[in-house]
Amino acid sequence: METLAQHLAETLKTLRAQRKWSLTQAAEQSGVSKAMLGQIERGESSPTVATLWKIATGFAVPFSLFITPPSQSPAVTHFREGERPPFRQQNAQMRVTPLADFDPLLGFDLLAIEFSAGAFSESSPHAPGVTEHVVVISGALEVQVAQRWYSLRSGEVLRFNADVPHAYRNNSSEPVLIHDLIHYPRADETAC
Repeated sequence: METLAQHLAETLKTLRAQRKWSLTQAAEQSGVSKAMLGQIERGESSPTVATLWKIATGFAVPFSLFITPPSQSPAVTHFREGERPPFRQQNAQMRVTPLADFDPLLGFDLLAIEFSAGAFSESSPHAPGVTEHVVVISGALEVQVAQRWYSLRSGEVLRFNADVPHAYRNNSSEPVLIHDLIHYPRADETAC
């Protein structure tokens, strides 16, 4: 089984090759430096969640593509606890675990995200039409959408258009667990 660094490297190389983009073009599209993209492709860098989001947005692909290898979609999929390794960023403020494989027909990612005590993460706007549904499983989280902060507690849900700047903040001394359902519209849905 390939390591996450190898998977990231191969995924980025494949996406660039499919689009016939140079590193410079990929940097312009994603807002991530050419040097960082090169380090990821060589398996020399462990990017943050925010960096991966920028790359995914720039390439117009789902975030989970970078943290889970694609699989054949059988009619029934059963993942057991611990079978899907989480993606952890270097500063350990966030841990992202895919709960389901990206579904291209329905166009969604389903992720479990754990924010450590005091964690703060900013997210650049996603592609037009992308929506997020944040469900707080345990703890309390603050979510900023277009300069307005929302306070969420366990059992609460926030749905928002993610094509604007947004951020997540855990001001407590305990970790927070959320499920994040991210819907990516198909090209024909955004053309309407």
